Amino acid sequence: MTAPRRPREPRDPRRRVPGPARPAARPAARSPRPAAYRAGARPLRLGSPRPRLRMVGAGLTLVLLVFTVRLLQVQAVDAGAYAAKANVNRYIPVTLAAERGAITDRAGIDLATTVDAYDITAAPDLLTPERTKTTGAARRAAELLAPLLAERPAALEQKLTANPKSQYVVLARRQSPKVWNRIKELKKTAADRAKAKQGVDVLAGVNRESHSKRVYPNGDLAAGILGFVNAEGQGGGGLEAQLNKELAGKDGKLVYAQSGGRQVPTGDLKEQPAVPGSDVELTIDRDIQWAAQNAIAEQVKESAADRGYVVVQDTRSGEILAMANAPGYNPNDLAHADGNAMGNAALQDAYEPGSVSKVMTMAAVLEEGKATPATHVEVPNRLPRADRAFADDIDHATWHLTLNGVLAKSSNIGTILAAEQLGKDQPQANRVLHSYLRKFGIGGPTGLGFPGETPGILAKPQKWSASQQYTIPFGQGLSLNAVQAASVYSTIAGGGERVQPTLVRGIKGPDGRFTPAPAPPRTRVVSERTARTLAAMLESVIDDREGTGTKAKIPGYRVAGKTGTSNRVDPQTGRYHGYTASFAGFAPADQPRITVYCAIQNPTEGSYFGGQICGPVYKKVMEFALKTLQVPPSGTQPPRLPVNYGDR
Repeated sequence: MTAPRRPREPRDPRRRVPGPARPAARPAARSPRPAAYRAGARPLRLGSPRPRLRMVGAGLTLVLLVFTVRLLQVQAVDAGAYAAKANVNRYIPVTLAAERGAITDRAGIDLATTVDAYDITAAPDLLTPERTKTTGAARRAAELLAPLLAERPAALEQKLTANPKSQYVVLARRQSPKVWNRIKELKKTAADRAKAKQGVDVLAGVNRESHSKRVYPNGDLAAGILGFVNAEGQGGGGLEAQLNKELAGKDGKLVYAQSGGRQVPTGDLKEQPAVPGSDVELTIDRDIQWAAQNAIAEQVKESAADRGYVVVQDTRSGEILAMANAPGYNPNDLAHADGNAMGNAALQDAYEPGSVSKVMTMAAVLEEGKATPATHVEVPNRLPRADRAFADDIDHATWHLTLNGVLAKSSNIGTILAAEQLGKDQPQANRVLHSYLRKFGIGGPTGLGFPGETPGILAKPQKWSASQQYTIPFGQGLSLNAVQAASVYSTIAGGGERVQPTLVRGIKGPDGRFTPAPAPPRTRVVSERTARTLAAMLESVIDDREGTGTKAKIPGYRVAGKTGTSNRVDPQTGRYHGYTASFAGFAPADQPRITVYCAIQNPTEGSYFGGQICGPVYKKVMEFALKTLQVPPSGTQPPRLPVNYGDR
């Protein structure tokens, strides 16, 4: 058995119970003391970190304060200015060029029209060394684009580097869709190479803007009338310049968001649509214009002449059916055009008309009742007047002509003698003749308003020199343009009433509504009786065997006309040199419908007489025009007025 436990006595709280014995302390290792310490020097102590912390804190506070002030300036004070700058860089304005209206002939056939074209643009800032991480990116882009844009690589590189910070520069204007498609192929190739880490995409910023290009489907046909459009898309000459406001329309505007030289598809887009230009319908007949242009070009070449022109006019309406110049130019290829031919010489050349002007003198004499076609005129070989003796184009014995014969044989002397009958003295005769010349439109504008048109030169009668008062009656000492000359004969053909020439039939607006041109003004010049008499006299020039215009005969039609051969003032020297050959007339003489006028300047090979070189041109053009307009042949015979008195 186990012995019973002894009960535990209560513990006295004041009694300390001895713990386990503490092990003896390990003697500390002694370390050698520094000499200074051994010598009694004070020990080193670390400085307090608080001053350095205060300095760092103050610096950070100053930096944060600068950033805070700048942030307030950007977001509050200058917020508007910076937002505007951001918008300038983000939003790109693009002009939407209005489609230029077409110019058509009287049948609606296009003479000048517009096709799609593109301006090729680029973003120079995408080609800087900083953006491309390489050098020569602009040069590489220029080398790739130069063959397609027909430009020198150096010229394109100059455009790409002239303003490296720019986001927009035009590299080439008015490029065809074919050129842009080839550029797109290059862009795709460059982009694919860049994705494959095979180079830099130097064409990323190349883009295009839709524009239009002016084209002339018939080449040089009617170029003198139409003019041309310059590189800025504005009319640079002819009707393109005269009617530029109507043709050009009104440009629109497009503003789009961009990034990296590309339009942001979901970005803001503001568009103001362009208003297309109006179409202009001319009085010109394309086929007659072609015939006139071919005929005058052939004769100018054959005669080795400086130039020539043909004007065809509807005698009833005053409408110009053709206005041809030779040499001409192709407005589709201005780079190779002759600057001297880039105009409309038929309206811009002022020259002395010669004998075609005699019809106005005869009109004055008949209208004033000073003579009739049968009046006798004795024409000597020489006529002394003023300080000289006047002569005809050939030496001859004294001619015994009727007034009709004076016109038929184109006698200068006979015309002077007839003109002297217009007044009781020479000054009065000069004033009367001057008044008729002005009524026929000489010395004033044609009414066409064509750019560069000359009104000709007709001095006031009191300023006519001693010789001019005798030369002006037969067409020397005054000047006109080809349209004025044609208008004179249309006035006779139209019964003595002058109808102001017109080139525009009407305008079709963007809404498709056609507005006819205003009716041209009409002015009575001579009576209908005088006009009919003159028409009969002009038939003698062509029908009579003694007439000077027999080469202008047209089988089946009665033809009225007049030849002209005048001394020519050389525009370079201001002196007479060479000749101006001309022919003017209308047909059918009994029912006038068409006027044709031809002039050739300074023919140097073959004949220089108007009847010999302009008569055939007149015939070709008149025959073609009569057939084109389906004018029926004459149903009567010419009157055959006597040329010499005593003739029956």
